[in-house]
Amino acid sequence: MRSGPLSGVRVVDLTAMVMGPYCTQIMADMGAEVIKVEPPQGDNTRFISVGPAPGMSGVFVNVNRGKRSVVLDLQTEEGKAALRALIERADVFIHSMRAKAVAKLGFGYDDVAAINPGIVYTNCYGYGRRGPDRDRPAYDDTIQAESGLPAVQKQLTGEADYVGTIMADKVAGLTALYATTMALFHRERTGEGQEVEVAMFETMASFMLVEHANGAMFDPPLGPAVYPRTVAPNRRPYATSDGYVAALIYNDKHWNAFIDAVQPAWNDSSYATLEQRAHNIDVVYGLVAETMKERTTAEWLALFAKLEIPAAPLNTPDALFDNAHLNAVGLFETVDTQHGPVRFPGVPTWFSRTPGQVAGPAPELGADTDDVLTELGLTTRAAEAG
Repeated sequence: MRSGPLSGVRVVDLTAMVMGPYCTQIMADMGAEVIKVEPPQGDNTRFISVGPAPGMSGVFVNVNRGKRSVVLDLQTEEGKAALRALIERADVFIHSMRAKAVAKLGFGYDDVAAINPGIVYTNCYGYGRRGPDRDRPAYDDTIQAESGLPAVQKQLTGEADYVGTIMADKVAGLTALYATTMALFHRERTGEGQEVEVAMFETMASFMLVEHANGAMFDPPLGPAVYPRTVAPNRRPYATSDGYVAALIYNDKHWNAFIDAVQPAWNDSSYATLEQRAHNIDVVYGLVAETMKERTTAEWLALFAKLEIPAAPLNTPDALFDNAHLNAVGLFETVDTQHGPVRFPGVPTWFSRTPGQVAGPAPELGADTDDVLTELGLTTRAAEAG
């Protein structure tokens, strides 16, 4: 049994791509036994980026680490029987199929709950079943667009852009994680299992509107649904005389310290308070940007450190692997695999009594089928291919 706060929890994972697998990857790192059920052709994510061997792409290896891979052909009765046997012993059943597809296979919530009434059953969808878009396909790009993210980027940069990370997939995956563990907590208190639904569109709409709802929340509306500071065109890393630096001279303490130390030629009492600056935020960003060009990145970082103003250099993703702080806190964990060592970005949280850890290497397709079926009392691989 693995260590971690989810030690002893068994998860039957029928998710693919990133949203669901990211959720269950964290569960595995936190001690859960995650059995990844794959079709004979495997999860498509196995093939979408570089990797040390066919079917072991970097994206797949990262979000499926520490899981057991079982190949089941759910178009066959043998495959369905094996999955039902897995469900009998599971705490969580999580899938990312469309509602009609999972119901047609005979593994909707009512079907699964009839096998295991205490199970936590999590649906990972593009759109919630209660709305008219419930049957539409969804990917990160389309959900970013529909939730307003590229429109906000257009206000910021002048171009409608996706952000440079699969934000919708990952935010929805984290939401599926907390929703599932909340349901497990309820079961721990009451013994009751239940069905959970996490939809990418609803998740991202809620995520975007945390700050952007703003004046549109009120009746009557007091302004558009936008938080002005985040879409100010001059809100970007500041160019210095030899590079860039990110800094947020935000509250009055930081502002006054900056003005006193730098004495910019444009110092104006009309920007003296946070409220004044908030109403003229793009102008303020532009004025600071001109001043930042006067010194080097190192000089600015040293000054901001002295003044305790939040500031940072611009890192590339590659640079994170060599970051002194991340290495000091032990974020990266190296795991030996049959394809050589893999340096994983590991568990970002810390627990004093039940710490998690990278659960292990990602599985080859079907690597655990025989072992898992034997554990279930099924000694044939007929379930795998029919």
